[in-house]
Amino acid sequence: MVMVDPVKTHGAAMPQRLAIGDAETGRRWTYGELDRAADCAAAWLVAKLGPASRARVAVLARNSPLLIVLQFACARAGAVFVPLNWRLVPAELESILADAGPSLVFHDADFAVPGSMGERFSLASLERLGDPGTSAPAFARLGWDEPMTLLYTSGTSGKPKGVIITEANAFWGNANFALGSLVSHQSAFLCDMPMFHTAGLFAAVRVPLWAGGSVWISKGFDPAKTIARIADPALAITHYFSVPQMATTLWQHPDFTPEKFSRLVMYATGGAPNPTAQVERFARAGIAFSDGFGMSETGSNFGMPVLDIELLIAKAGSCGLPFASVQARIVDDCGDDVAAGQTGELWLKGPSITPGYWNQPELTAKAFDNGWFKTGDAAIRDADGYYFIVDRRKDMYISGGENVYPAEVEACLAELADIAAAAVIGVPDERWGEIGRAYIMVKPGAALGEDAVIAHTRARLAKFKVPASVVFVEDMPRTGSGKVQKHLLPR
Repeated sequence: MVMVDPVKTHGAAMPQRLAIGDAETGRRWTYGELDRAADCAAAWLVAKLGPASRARVAVLARNSPLLIVLQFACARAGAVFVPLNWRLVPAELESILADAGPSLVFHDADFAVPGSMGERFSLASLERLGDPGTSAPAFARLGWDEPMTLLYTSGTSGKPKGVIITEANAFWGNANFALGSLVSHQSAFLCDMPMFHTAGLFAAVRVPLWAGGSVWISKGFDPAKTIARIADPALAITHYFSVPQMATTLWQHPDFTPEKFSRLVMYATGGAPNPTAQVERFARAGIAFSDGFGMSETGSNFGMPVLDIELLIAKAGSCGLPFASVQARIVDDCGDDVAAGQTGELWLKGPSITPGYWNQPELTAKAFDNGWFKTGDAAIRDADGYYFIVDRRKDMYISGGENVYPAEVEACLAELADIAAAAVIGVPDERWGEIGRAYIMVKPGAALGEDAVIAHTRARLAKFKVPASVVFVEDMPRTGSGKVQKHLLPR
């Protein structure tokens, strides 16, 4: 299959179109400028590492257009791009670097790279390396199905593992999201999600470039700046992606009004279950708020139709329908398909699915069953074919013989306007085996007590689902993509 290059396949007029903008400085790259920058960096990498070297090139930096220049350069040089989570502590980063084994490490000036693995360069120096006008030879590239990026998982289940992404995986994952999310050459994205995460690097950046659109890249999520940028007619943002907690923060921010988001063709969320109350809140305000589902291992897989606000409200809580190249099943513990309305594990198949984990053949083998990737997520499919992610199977706990999915309890808690964030876990109990404990962050200026929280859930949930205790906290441990790290909450 022919390699598809998003900065070289859009016709003669394409080089003059805006590809990437730096939301912090206002600097812009046209497609032609992005193409030349990637070519120059790729030629330097080939001179440094050799063609088709398969050498890993790591980067420890906050969001920047130079990250995408480096990723394209790696692809053209036959190297493997490894974006690192700068929020990790040195010991965690050193473990990842030891696993990836990079030959080169680019980094922001204010980040110290631990250990001694890889020759070091500042990311800012990327534009000064190599000779302008040079390019890597075509034979330097790796094949369509060979690794081109390693994404280290966010660590909600423990030690991060390197997810292999090929050019084929990236192409089909981008195509899925673009075709299912009304993305075209007229689309303009704002990327606040970290670019060491699949949502930032692919869904928010590579997707608009795949479609010939544009993307404005910020250093990171700042609610006041995000609201101003989405409302700015000069930027004309049409698409925005965030995790549900970021959406909550925006809604609760004093600068927010629904009218400021009226230009959005779609506000997409993913990365964690989105409470039904939040979906309804945004949709009733006229914002095309589409919850979806994706993973580092699978790319973008599901999305809600965004042209029908009433449907968004009617199916609130659903991650939608499978995208174009995605096959989906929900199976029981024996791997047999379950009926509509029954809970099982979500399995996926398609060309966007990773071939496996870097240096971990046993883990790779366990993740697949006859070509189907086992997501580890508990899900339900309704009679209309819409999928609902119930929770991570590992997050489920059993209380008195009954399965409790924390996401259902968290969705109930999200109905309380005074709650800024909630996380529910199971804790040991002599009588019931496990019982629920809710960790809650209260909205600034609000007052909320344990009795009110328990009363609210008791009125809406079966008794065995009601948290036995409530712990109010100032903050919660989170991954770089914003997910709560439940395994770090005290049990």
